[in-house]
Formats: sequence, structure tokens, C-alpha cells
Amino acid sequence: MALVEITNVTKRYHKGGETITPLDSVSMSVEAGEFVSLMGASGTGKSTLLNLIAGIDRPDEGHIRVNGDDVTRLSRTRLAAWRARNIGYIFQTHNLIPVLTAYENIELPLLLLPMSRAERRRRVEIALDAVDLLDRIGHYPRQLSGGQEQRVGIARAIVTHPTVVVADEPTGDLDANTSEQILDLLKRLNEQLGVTLLMVTHDAEAGRIAGRQFHLDHGRLTEKADHPADPSRAFTAARKSAG
Repeated sequence: MALVEITNVTKRYHKGGETITPLDSVSMSVEAGEFVSLMGASGTGKSTLLNLIAGIDRPDEGHIRVNGDDVTRLSRTRLAAWRARNIGYIFQTHNLIPVLTAYENIELPLLLLPMSRAERRRRVEIALDAVDLLDRIGHYPRQLSGGQEQRVGIARAIVTHPTVVVADEPTGDLDANTSEQILDLLKRLNEQLGVTLLMVTHDAEAGRIAGRQFHLDHGRLTEKADHPADPSRAFTAARKSAG
């Protein structure tokens, strides 16, 4: 069984007298250790699908199973506990708490789990080391660059050792060089630590760094079959030509 199984998922929104269907009978599966990108224009349902996988929202039809758990059938109380154990979320705008240090921001999701202070410290230091920011452990967000803030956000997402890490436009607020560094970091976490990653992006070149690529358009999801010989190099070249 795949780690993530999405079966015939449909999501509708009602606006006035109009019904909008960003996801229409969408199905896909993700194996443990895969890096998957979800691409498409703004408003095509990419973030909607990510939030359904993360258990933040519910589909109108269909089922989503993550590591054997049917997320669509969990109560709100059980869903909150399930998310704390299984989902790491990387936001576009970091979502760091300004009055907390890098250490304290990363420690936050661990406070929801039964864990000693010593184990929390060990986990935070390992996560900071994984994103090359151990020397910024006591720094506040205002003392960090945008790229460093995003690295703290990534460390926070992986610190619980989640089943799946979902990233919603993780380079959307960054310049070209910093975006490249963040994508390289995500690729390294996937390849070296085996982190299962689902990344939403409207940037096709950024999406090509993933091992598998899907495209959403008018509620339909299709998998792209073409892969460049060196995805990271293709991304770099495209960014430079655009800049």
C-alpha cells in the first residue's frame, strides 16, 4: 500500500449562486520517500489538495489515506492529534512567532507530543543541523534573513519526524538565489533523510526538481512524464535567464 492514497476526491465551494469545483474526482498515490510536486496556475486547487492531505480540510467526496489512516473519517479531535504525529507543514510566509527564538519556534510542535525536555532539545538540535542553522539556535526571526527564516520553518516541519511533509509554495516569497538554496535543501532532505515531500508550486521550473510532477487544471490532475537530466541545473538556468 502506498503511503498516501487519494481516491476519487472531489471538493466544491459555493460562492453566491455559483459552484466552484477545484478538485474533480482526483486520484493519486505517493510512496514513502518520494518527492512530489503539484503544479498549476494560481487558483487551480493545488493548496486545496495539500490541505485535504494534511487533514486541514475535508473533501465532499472520496477518500484520503495516509499511512493506512482514512483521514476523511477521523473526528475533529482525533484529526488534531493525527496531524501532530503525521504532518509537517512548510508555509510560504514562514509563520514564525516573532517573540520566540529559532529553537522555541521549532520546539512548538513537539510540545503537543509526550516527550521529555531532553528529547525535545535533541530533536530541535538535529533539525537545526539538518538545515545548517545550528549556529542560529538563539536568534529571533528579526535577526534572520528570509532564507534563514524559511529554513527554521523547514526544521519545524521535520522536527516531529512526520509521516509526510507538505510544502505550500515554499519559495514564493524568496528571491531567485534563495529559492534555489531552499529547493536544494528540500531535495537533500528527501534524498539523504528519506523525507516524503509533497510540494505545491505555480513555478513549473521549481516543480521539476521533484522526482514526480503532477499538474492541476480545471479540477483534473495529470502526471507529467518528462524529466530533465539534471533538475536542479535546469531550475538554476531558468531562474538566471528570467532574472
